Amino acid sequence: MYDLYAIAEEHMVAAHRSEHGRSANLILRERPLRQTVIALTAGTKLDEHNAPPAASIQVLRGVVKFKSASDEIELTMGDLFLLPHERHGLTAVTDTAFLLTAVND
Repeated sequence: MYDLYAIAEEHMVAAHRSEHGRSANLILRERPLRQTVIALTAGTKLDEHNAPPAASIQVLRGVVKFKSASDEIELTMGDLFLLPHERHGLTAVTDTAFLLTAVND
């Protein structure tokens, strides 16, 4: 069992110490499933990148902006969002931590 909020807080502290403003921890890797807690300091961006075949993010803390060619949405604590299978990027509006769940081929 994992305490996602404790992991998120731990990585938020690490993100503040990082020159890149982010920290991540792969907590589950059971092919084809991967779950990663990612923490970003306010203003930190994850540049545009490809989406895995299936993925979602669940916001554990803060506010994050998701942007793709077809959508732009702000997600807040408690939101669970199915990522479209297209290139996208993220920007932390506030200090943010989320659980990324991805299924890869």
